[in-house]
Amino acid sequence: MRARHILVIGTFLISLLLYIDRACISAAKGPIVETFFSGEGMTEEEQNKLFGWILSIFTLGYALGQTPSGVFADRYGPRRVLTVVIAAWSALTAVTGACWNYLSMLVTRFLFGVGEAGAFPGLARATFTWFPVKERGLVTGINFSASRLGGAAAFPLMVGLIETLGWRGAFYSLGGAGLVVAALWYWLFRDDPLDHAGVSEAEKAHIAEHRQKPVESAFGKLPFSQIVRSANMRRTMGQYFCSNFTFFFCLGWLFTHVKDTYGLTSGEAGWLAAMPLLGGAAGNWFSGWFVDRLYSKGHPVASRRLPAIIGFSLAAVSLLLSVHMDTAAGAVAFLTLAIFGADMTLSPSWSFCVDIGGSHAGAVSGTMNMAGNLGAFVTALAFPYLKAWFGSTMPFFYIGAALNILAVFFWLGMRPNQPLSAAEIKG
Repeated sequence: MRARHILVIGTFLISLLLYIDRACISAAKGPIVETFFSGEGMTEEEQNKLFGWILSIFTLGYALGQTPSGVFADRYGPRRVLTVVIAAWSALTAVTGACWNYLSMLVTRFLFGVGEAGAFPGLARATFTWFPVKERGLVTGINFSASRLGGAAAFPLMVGLIETLGWRGAFYSLGGAGLVVAALWYWLFRDDPLDHAGVSEAEKAHIAEHRQKPVESAFGKLPFSQIVRSANMRRTMGQYFCSNFTFFFCLGWLFTHVKDTYGLTSGEAGWLAAMPLLGGAAGNWFSGWFVDRLYSKGHPVASRRLPAIIGFSLAAVSLLLSVHMDTAAGAVAFLTLAIFGADMTLSPSWSFCVDIGGSHAGAVSGTMNMAGNLGAFVTALAFPYLKAWFGSTMPFFYIGAALNILAVFFWLGMRPNQPLSAAEIKG
């Protein structure tokens, strides 16, 4: 097995852990609400709104940390940055279990979001250095499929951990596991494969010949104010906002939605809530293969646009159909298709960022991910508030479908063969 294939296993496991730690808060909603709100005489609607802020405050911290962490990954390398990121989010996972009131939970989850922010920009920077361009789509798809598998595993895993260790003990155990992963990453990874003793000379030569060559930038550092002057970049940010609006519902509210709407037990809801995330993993695998297949056939622009356009279209239709199902199984089946489609857009999106960002891939992908997580921030609050205002979840799903259609139009104007340039961002 080649060294870069072992690296994919490592980044897969990091992504898996990241989303287990991120999604476990949703599975712990019941005991957390009981701990902090049970004596307050609140209605379920009021409790849901307050819990919505626990979910959304994470995404706000995560969004705000994206561009700075991407810049750090470009400047200091993914070895050091990802070590700090993994250690920080793992420590804050453990701190979540020690929270003593609602305010401490909000502060901890905001900092948790900031701590996790550098994960995917750091992985994007590692992808730029370690992998030939023609392998980029599949590698990205594999990494994001792990995030969906992690989210899926979090629901039944957390239910079991809570039953065994209590909700506080569950967070302590997950945090401890992450600190071990951080130490292993620093020990085993190197920023450049040419500096790694475990990479053969033949593989070093192959990577050096086929990876994307750094392009000398006319502007050196690439701050946020310059990145967003690019129309290409603004469209990238817009479509990722739409993608995350759809996805974060499944990560944040689907467990509660199916449990309450269909009168399920926590165990039943946990397994059903995992299904759309498994669909997302399949969407990432398929899309990663599709992206690389089109690219290798000589269609570099279509390799980014076509999978994303198909994915957003499928997500829009499936969201609309899901709200007309009478059973939990029917609704979850269409939501699984919706997340399959939404996650088909991830491999082309992150490949696109590396295409146009080059040696600034961390900053560019971080900026896109910032916009996406603003979409997640909106979702975390939109679901409980729209349900309270309209007495129905239907408006939420119709808004989600409309955003997916809008994303199709963003992709029609995106140009992966047009790297960020001084001329464009000053124009």
